[in-house]
Amino acid sequence: MASSMQNNRVSSPGYCVCCRTCNMWCWRAFKWLPVLLIVSIVTWSYYAYVIQLCIFTIDGTAQKCIYLVLYHILLIMFLWSYWRTIFADIKPIPDKYKLPETELEKLLSAETEDGQRTILENFAKDLPIVTRTMSGSVRYCNRCVLVKPDRAHHCSICARCVLKMDHHCPWVNNCVCFHNYKFFMLFLGYALLYCLFIMSTCLPYFIRFWKMYQEYNQAHCDSLIGIGTYTKQCMDLLSGDFGTSGSAGRYHIVFAFFVALMFAISLGSLFGYHCYLVAHNRTTLEAFRAPMFRGGADKNGFSIGAFNNFKEVFGASPDLWAIPVFTSFGDGFVYPQRTTDEDTESLLSSERWERWGQRARPFDGSSSFDEL
Repeated sequence: MASSMQNNRVSSPGYCVCCRTCNMWCWRAFKWLPVLLIVSIVTWSYYAYVIQLCIFTIDGTAQKCIYLVLYHILLIMFLWSYWRTIFADIKPIPDKYKLPETELEKLLSAETEDGQRTILENFAKDLPIVTRTMSGSVRYCNRCVLVKPDRAHHCSICARCVLKMDHHCPWVNNCVCFHNYKFFMLFLGYALLYCLFIMSTCLPYFIRFWKMYQEYNQAHCDSLIGIGTYTKQCMDLLSGDFGTSGSAGRYHIVFAFFVALMFAISLGSLFGYHCYLVAHNRTTLEAFRAPMFRGGADKNGFSIGAFNNFKEVFGASPDLWAIPVFTSFGDGFVYPQRTTDEDTESLLSSERWERWGQRARPFDGSSSFDEL
């Protein structure tokens, strides 16, 4: 029955296979457009900053070298984090969460909701899950035909369930989840620093251009000489003050400042919001709807203290916090939780935290759920 249901979802009579394949590839190509837009903007910003500002405009050799070194460090870390976020290896949910054929047939043949709930409860009794639906039943995905692990959700764009799903980000063409959340945070942080650096270093030249533009307007109104002759004189003056880049280079610098300002504002708000989520150990989805436990909804159900929440994402080694390598704690299935007696037997104790932090990495075959 499961196979027949899946076949009904996949195709319908008379539907052209070629058209379906063409639509699939067109959709895949379309999803890369936001990424290509970001890459295009970064490529242009490299030309505007390195060529037009540092090489053609800045005269001091020491200042030029300092700007170039700092710029390339930020650019490398930004692109590295962006690459890891896009191409992170998002592992599938293991088969032990998927309903076998016999259990699926029982679930589909159950006549009442209570009967379906009982079947799911019996199947999930040995699985390490503590969250429930609003009605108190086991969280189940009928599209992936599996019991959802804690904090996992189905992504309609990726067409799969994803561990600790935060959201699907079109700017990285990937889900932000357990496997790449650290990379995503570093991507936002380095992108913000990249924009702020370009803004701060382009600002003096933007101010100089603005003052010259005001002086030109004032002189244009007061001058008695011909408009064509005076315009040429002012443009020559501006080109001389901005180096050999001339008027075209001047506009690249000005546009770089405004584009960096625009992205810095949006990135600053987004990065600040995700810092708040990390400090409270929530995903974007959990911020909108608190996870449901047997005792009810609890928006702080997975929060174990701000610093420990931070280490859950970035790891225990400060040397690796700023580097886009995977250091997140856990396996993506089991998470420490707040309990009613956490004051007397705290999950935040150093011994218990270190035990959980040293848990095996995802899908390495040595993870044990008995530790918690």
